Amino acid sequence: MSTADLDTGTSSQAADGPARGRAAGRPLIRLEGASKRFGPKVVFDDLTVAFDRGETTVVLGASGVGKSVMLKLILGLLRPDTGRIYIDQTEITGLAEKEFIPIRQRFGMLFQGAALFDFMSVYENVAFAMREHKDWPEEKIRDTVAEKLAVVGLEGTEALLPEELSGGMRKRVGLARAIAIDPEVILYDEPTTGLDPVTADTINSLILRCQQTLNTTSIVVTHDMASAYKVGDRLVMLHEGRVLADGPPDAIRRHADARVQQFIHGDAELTGPPEEEKPRE
Repeated sequence: MSTADLDTGTSSQAADGPARGRAAGRPLIRLEGASKRFGPKVVFDDLTVAFDRGETTVVLGASGVGKSVMLKLILGLLRPDTGRIYIDQTEITGLAEKEFIPIRQRFGMLFQGAALFDFMSVYENVAFAMREHKDWPEEKIRDTVAEKLAVVGLEGTEALLPEELSGGMRKRVGLARAIAIDPEVILYDEPTTGLDPVTADTINSLILRCQQTLNTTSIVVTHDMASAYKVGDRLVMLHEGRVLADGPPDAIRRHADARVQQFIHGDAELTGPPEEEKPRE
């Protein structure tokens, strides 16, 4: 794969990338020429990027680069100033708020910090989307809550309140809530932030498990390179409002741009791939 391939915003899988047998090349979500600003601050400037069906894409970039803003654009919580956004072949850019309801039902979201309702028990938090969007009897809701809590390893916690949970447990309850109605797409906003390394790795394993068992399309926003390499089929790095690098993890490791190397290694003095990672001629 050439450097040019990585910089175009296209997705391709290297032979040694972690594709895990997923189908690539069938975009489910597309942003085309999207621009967004808040007052004088330009967040995106002609951003074009696509997310393939059944693939886990990790979105990287410095703080303030717009990673979380991108998720809000996809969900219709924010609207681009210019450009278009598509889910499948449907342009969602100009939809009325009520027209977004069936689209958002296709998504699950794990918010940064989990964003649980403090006044609700674990059971009520996980059941929330079912009550909002499904006309299910209480027996089915109860069974589904138990099933989803088992997926994240929290069986028997239904009666607990968020204040009784550790940070990692709150993230797992948030994930159970995100997958409660078997979404087609799961969005993860900094899923390992604030967690110790072992708990963070548990969350990463759960992301992989959910993708494999539910066959979802996943977008993971993170600063955590260990997480990015573990869960990502593809890494996309944003910089100054556009895509700077795009490709499978192994190709990003060897990317020639110094800005990419500085970010993934956390070393401002790097000017290119470390010697041992440079591709052979």
